[in-house]
Amino acid sequence: MNVTVYTNRTDGEIRNFWNHIVFHPTDAIEDDWGQKILNQIAEDRAAKTVRIYNMFEDIVTLGEDGQLAYDYTLNDYRIDYLLAHGFTPMISYAFVPPFMAQNASETSSMSKNKKRYKGKMIVTSPPKDYKLWETLCYEYTAHLVSRYGEDTVASWRLQCWNEPDIKSFWMKDEPDVNVRCAEYCRLYDGFEAGLRAVSEKLCIGGPALAKHIDFLELFLAYIRKSGKKLDFISFHDYGVQLKELQAKTGRISAANHLERIDRICDLVKKYGFSDLPLIMDEWGMCSHGFANTEECPDLICRENEVFSAYFAKMITLFDEKRIPIEKMMICLSGQHEMVTDFSGFRNFFTLNFFRKPIYNAFSLAAKLGDIRLSYRTDGECPDLSVLPTGFADGNKAILLSCAAEHFDSAWGSVPVKLTFDGLDAEYRVRLWVIDRTHANAIQRYEELGAPEHPDEAQIAELRRAGELYGTDAPDVGRDNREVSFAMTDNSVVLCELIRK
Repeated sequence: MNVTVYTNRTDGEIRNFWNHIVFHPTDAIEDDWGQKILNQIAEDRAAKTVRIYNMFEDIVTLGEDGQLAYDYTLNDYRIDYLLAHGFTPMISYAFVPPFMAQNASETSSMSKNKKRYKGKMIVTSPPKDYKLWETLCYEYTAHLVSRYGEDTVASWRLQCWNEPDIKSFWMKDEPDVNVRCAEYCRLYDGFEAGLRAVSEKLCIGGPALAKHIDFLELFLAYIRKSGKKLDFISFHDYGVQLKELQAKTGRISAANHLERIDRICDLVKKYGFSDLPLIMDEWGMCSHGFANTEECPDLICRENEVFSAYFAKMITLFDEKRIPIEKMMICLSGQHEMVTDFSGFRNFFTLNFFRKPIYNAFSLAAKLGDIRLSYRTDGECPDLSVLPTGFADGNKAILLSCAAEHFDSAWGSVPVKLTFDGLDAEYRVRLWVIDRTHANAIQRYEELGAPEHPDEAQIAELRRAGELYGTDAPDVGRDNREVSFAMTDNSVVLCELIRK
């Protein structure tokens, strides 16, 4: 496979829409294990935005005098922690506190266990008093602005609820999508009014759609007709549904995301919102973050090199097709439910904190530049994806992934030659590799016999196997313009050129 990168031909700016995460459960931010994860992500600069719930149930209670009583201690700790580590928050205003719900017993867990983290539950009921909901949104937002400043909070994304189009999060007992959306629009009205009363500068939106496009159309039609403030449109997209993977009626593919995004873009255009940012505020290779290999053995792909190749192929595909996404945020969930390593949950690290290939791929993607470079490939390379980027200082970073559409190829090792056309200086070259035998702890885990409870020596060995290491290659410049290496199926390579 031959790839020529034209280092003096740019193809426009490219903004990093891919290094963003959803951190579940939100209330692990104040716990040692949650901080350990976030500390590592911050150290590696592997994520920019972190989406969380504000968890109203931790903030507001009904006092004996019948008035709302606010305690922002946990909320402030969580947000302070994110800001101190360089993250930008995206906050979902959810969920209704039990005392404010029409039916406090209308709950769901959305987890592998009967209850969520720390024994909490989601109240899916609408508020019994929407004016009280508006007051709650106002008071909370006023607190944010008072504590962090209007301009800072205005740089965040604030959204109303999470996945109101499915019963797990909104109106558990209501099957009619028209009724559900109408009630959500009332919820959004209170949210919008409460936040606008604090500041018109704030960036607000929704609906954090799970999957029902008809719900989104009803919501957009309502916003167009009512003139309510909407600064961004958020939706979730999981490439394949768990039940399809289980039944073998669906397969993983980065291209699975395109049809749904096209339909959403068509709706956005239909209702005159094409100028609004689109945020994919949850994404994954497969739905159901609380499911693992117990429910579907195929979810082992969340643990190995397949997921890293999927991610690289996905962002390259989105860039090639100029998909108008401001942010895509991988959903990290099931983190607190692990009892063994490599069990197929949707997260960056295993139980014993071995780096997964998907995390290593995030770390590599964070090294990409903000200038898109032109390139060409010689011959047919259907399995090769290329994302060449540059920096204002002249450095380059080229991301390559080699994988079949369904990540099921096994064609061994293929030589790749990168040729850099137009270099005007000498550059050091550094290669970073993720594949079956590089930056991939599960391969060594299997060689050790897949120990359910690895000992200290095995843990140390597996940590080393999961580490991401760069290696030096021969310099390039005006005289030597080529870098050669081999790629295997489902592999990712980042080639860095650093001006000497």
